[in-house]
Amino acid sequence: MLIWIMAVFVSNIVIEQGFNFDTTFILEDTVTTNLLDLTGYTIESQLRKTYTSSSAVSFASTITNPTQGQIEISLGSTITSDLKEGRYVYDIKATTNGGSVLKLVEGSALVRPGVTR
Repeated sequence: MLIWIMAVFVSNIVIEQGFNFDTTFILEDTVTTNLLDLTGYTIESQLRKTYTSSSAVSFASTITNPTQGQIEISLGSTITSDLKEGRYVYDIKATTNGGSVLKLVEGSALVRPGVTR
């Protein structure tokens, strides 16, 4: 029996209200420290006010370089304009080609108000 244990990467992010947001993560295997091969995986990511909130904002989520463990999440300025300032939570979920679901990244998000409109 093979058990694969992967620690969840924790990263806190800052989203500027009214501006485009994007960030890139490069993930590695916590056992071997090799870059995590995400070939055949799909990812999705959501932002919520709290873990139990029923409403969510979905990030555009892309595996930009699967063999190098590189993923990107982003929100356009029209979406960030609609966010109220304050603290949120988010995570990035991956689904393997075999159907297993893994949490890759989690953290808090701070939405800061913009000045220029």
